[in-house]
Amino acid sequence: MLPNDRLVRWYPALLLVVLVGLTQWLDQKVQPPQIPRDGSTRHDPDFVVEKFTAMRMNPDGSQRYAIRGERMTHYPDDNSTELSRPRFVHFDPRTAQVKIDANEALVSRDGDHVHFKGDVHIVRDAYADQREMSLETDYLHLIPDENLATTDKPVTLRQGDTVVKSVGMRYDHGARILQLQSQVKVTYASPLNLSSLRRK
Repeated sequence: MLPNDRLVRWYPALLLVVLVGLTQWLDQKVQPPQIPRDGSTRHDPDFVVEKFTAMRMNPDGSQRYAIRGERMTHYPDDNSTELSRPRFVHFDPRTAQVKIDANEALVSRDGDHVHFKGDVHIVRDAYADQREMSLETDYLHLIPDENLATTDKPVTLRQGDTVVKSVGMRYDHGARILQLQSQVKVTYASPLNLSSLRRK
């Protein structure tokens, strides 16, 4: 029998094998991905802590910052942490404490980023000749280890008789630089100059 005759005889069988393999490949491509049944893809908490306090120390043993709140909820699927009624306190021996309060906060998986949401209130205590300074907004992105806080939301800043409003803010606590992004409006109530008054 000639080689061509063998090829002709086996051709239907080879074609059938190719078609079966192609069918199986197409079936795998159109099937939805298998979802693990171990619960790892569900956004369910694996632990909840009530009335928590956590602290980060400097290499010399002094306090760097602390955070506390009503509830801490951890999610294993993305290793994120939600905080209820958090208060963040940054300790700076050169100036004064900075406190941040909010309705809630989301901490990233590595702990490098904290997103405060809802009625965010920041207070820097008075020190030396500087008056207390407060800031209010709806959202704040904090990077604690870089002493950096930013927001793209409207902010209201108060210091003494001065009130400043803007949209967007970047505060570098280490460099002591506050940048207001846009639509800045300043209101300053100057003290009353009694000497300028005239008796009628």
